Amino acid sequence: MSMKLAAVAGLRAALPAILAVATAVIVQRGLIAAEPGASLGDVVAIDVLLHPDETMLAAAAKANAALRGDYPAGFALDELHTPHISMVQRFVRSDDLQRVEQALGRVFAKTDPTTLELEAIGYYSLPVGDLGLAGIVVRPTPDLRKLQEEIIAVVEPFAVEGTGAAFAPSPDGAAIAPSIVAYVNGYVPKRSGKNFNPHVTVGLGTEPFVARMIAAPFARFQFKLTGASVYHLGNYGTAAVKLWSPPERGNVE
Repeated sequence: MSMKLAAVAGLRAALPAILAVATAVIVQRGLIAAEPGASLGDVVAIDVLLHPDETMLAAAAKANAALRGDYPAGFALDELHTPHISMVQRFVRSDDLQRVEQALGRVFAKTDPTTLELEAIGYYSLPVGDLGLAGIVVRPTPDLRKLQEEIIAVVEPFAVEGTGAAFAPSPDGAAIAPSIVAYVNGYVPKRSGKNFNPHVTVGLGTEPFVARMIAAPFARFQFKLTGASVYHLGNYGTAAVKLWSPPERGNVE
C-alpha cells in the first residue's frame, strides 16, 4: 500500500509539469490560442494581421503547391504557417502584450475588417538568401491604408529592437533568417505608409522559379476578410502561434 501511495504522490507532484508540456504542445500546434506571455521571452515578434477568405486561401494553397514542387524543402501552409495579410510586424515586450491587445481591440471595434473589399493583383517576392519568399500582392485601398495607420499608431509606442530569439522556434530547429529579423525591425517605416505592400505570403521557391511566377499573367480576383488577430511570428515571417483576436464588437474593454 505504501508503494502505491508513493506512486500516487509522485504522479501528483509531476502533474503540473505534464500539463505544462501538453499545453505548450497544443499551443504550438495552434489548437488553442496562447495566453499573453505564455512560453514567450522578454521580447516577442508579433504580427498584427488580417485573415483572408476562402477565395484567397484557395489561391494561396495553389501557389504554395507549385512552389513546393519547385523547392520541396519549403514550408506548407498549415496551422504553423497561417495565410494572412500583415498590417504591422514589430518586436514588443511580452509584459506589454495585454496593453497592445487592448489598444488594438479599440481599433477593430471602430473599423470592422470584414467590411473591406480587396483585390489580388499579382505576385511579388522577398529575397531570402538564394531563395525567393513569394506572396500574392493585394491592392492597397485607401481603407486598408487607413486601417494600417490606425494599427501602427497604437502599436508603435510599445515597439522595441528585437533579435531572432523573439520569434517562435522553427519546428525543424532552423535558425531564424537574419533578413527576417531586419525586416521586422525596419517594418516601420520601410513597410508602412507609402511603402505599404499588403500581400499574402505563399511560400519559398528558387529565384528563377519565383521570377517566372511574377512574370506570368495573373488572373486578378476579388476577396474579403474574415477577421483579425495578433500572432507570434515564426521564421520567414510566418504566422506561427495565435496570441489574440479582438473581442466581439460592442464588447471591448
